[in-house]
Amino acid sequence: MKKNFLLLCFLLCATSLAVAQKRYLEKTFDQVSVSSGIYGYNYTVLLVPQTGHSRLQPLVYDLYQPTGDTETARPLILYFHTGNFLPFPQNGGPSGTRSDSTIVEMCTRLAKMGYVVASCDYRLGWNPLAPKIEDRINTLINAAYRGVQDARTAIRYFKLEAESISLDTSKIILFGQGTGGYVTLNTATLDKYSEIPNTTSPPGKFINPDNGFPYVLESFNGNIDGTSWGILNFPGHPQDGDTLNRPNNLGPSSDFQLQVNIGGALGDISWLDENTPPMISFQSPTDPFAPYNTGVLIVPQVNLPVVEVQGALAIQQKVDELGLNAAFADKDFLDPLSNFQESLTGYSGLYPLNRPDSLKYDSSPWDFWAASNPNNAAGLQTNPNMSKEKAIAFMDTIINFMAPRACLVLNLGCDLTGYLNIKKINVAESGVEFYPNPASNLVNIQSPNKEIKGIVVFDAAGRAVKTFGNINSRTYTLNRGDLPVGVYYAQLRFEKEVTTIRISFQGK
Repeated sequence: MKKNFLLLCFLLCATSLAVAQKRYLEKTFDQVSVSSGIYGYNYTVLLVPQTGHSRLQPLVYDLYQPTGDTETARPLILYFHTGNFLPFPQNGGPSGTRSDSTIVEMCTRLAKMGYVVASCDYRLGWNPLAPKIEDRINTLINAAYRGVQDARTAIRYFKLEAESISLDTSKIILFGQGTGGYVTLNTATLDKYSEIPNTTSPPGKFINPDNGFPYVLESFNGNIDGTSWGILNFPGHPQDGDTLNRPNNLGPSSDFQLQVNIGGALGDISWLDENTPPMISFQSPTDPFAPYNTGVLIVPQVNLPVVEVQGALAIQQKVDELGLNAAFADKDFLDPLSNFQESLTGYSGLYPLNRPDSLKYDSSPWDFWAASNPNNAAGLQTNPNMSKEKAIAFMDTIINFMAPRACLVLNLGCDLTGYLNIKKINVAESGVEFYPNPASNLVNIQSPNKEIKGIVVFDAAGRAVKTFGNINSRTYTLNRGDLPVGVYYAQLRFEKEVTTIRISFQGK
């Protein structure tokens, strides 16, 4: 009986280790619990046109936690939704809430990987239809400033609640989608209020040309962390004595460790400096609203220009120049998704989501919604082949690229076998030959110099779709089986090396 008990303990330990090794890289939990709460209260401008004054609103979050998790110090992801800083459905788009279909799917999947995830609301309100471009710039940068304050308020709230939620407050990711990408990028890069009027691209773009005052007034808006009162003190002004900020969650710092941006842009490239945390960006290079490099932001639906900003390419170029992604930039990644990314760009944290010419204006291919959505028609103008299946494929790419890099930045102790630590060689070095390619069903693989130990086949989104183990031969015939037509990456494993071949399956 004692032997059986020891054997049982060994198996339980082995099972626990296996779960720990997969955690943060792939699905580890089957169920997720969701609860809601309030991380602060602050003043919104949404009703100023009707009431003449700002109004206090709760800042709400939905918390996703893996069911049955016993870990006591878990990393946290704060997820910020899109929506053009306007309420849904008045924003004209199919998204704009913390419970969007895409948000729920992403937060659920990340929680099943072992993260605690909070989908956070933030204050909305600006005037994208203002006839004067100066008014559009003014109201937008103020909305972005309030978003930064709310993001930092949320960080401090969860640090104060860390013990009750079992969080490790030294392992926090800000994850922004669309407009949420603007919020999290600006939160990551703005160190102090003085950076806002002192822009470089172009200089002074956030200063009122009529009176020389900055568009954002710290005395009215409060400080960049949202920890000071902001009161308007202009006698005779309709809002004299009004406030746009009240302090929340004082005590902890607003620091975090990693920023992930999907389709957002940065207010000014000068804000990005050596104090910025590591960054990972995903964007369609042909996004018609947010520039991929440096360009003018366009208001969706009405197509009005606002202000010059920087997109994913410009951001990640400077991130690498400053060495901010050192935790993973110099690592030799082996997975096919990383191999594919390296063929697209030379920047460590940049993943361009290239779209075909027929869908070049597909600015959010990761997005999906119900056909009953009141803004369905408007959404289909830029995402005409929208479907959950398509969105899931792009989410797979985003999560599978981010996951091993987040493990390294946050020092999560992930088992990165298959991602790192095995020498990667190119096909020419390996001596591998394969034919035919394209193929209908069978691909003959010959490795005259090395014995093939196993093969893992990945689709274009980085998902493992077939595994062939215990090959132990220098020749192998790979059978397509039930795989759909498309491009795949077969990772061949040798004794101490790995190489990847690109295979195209065509026809029935």
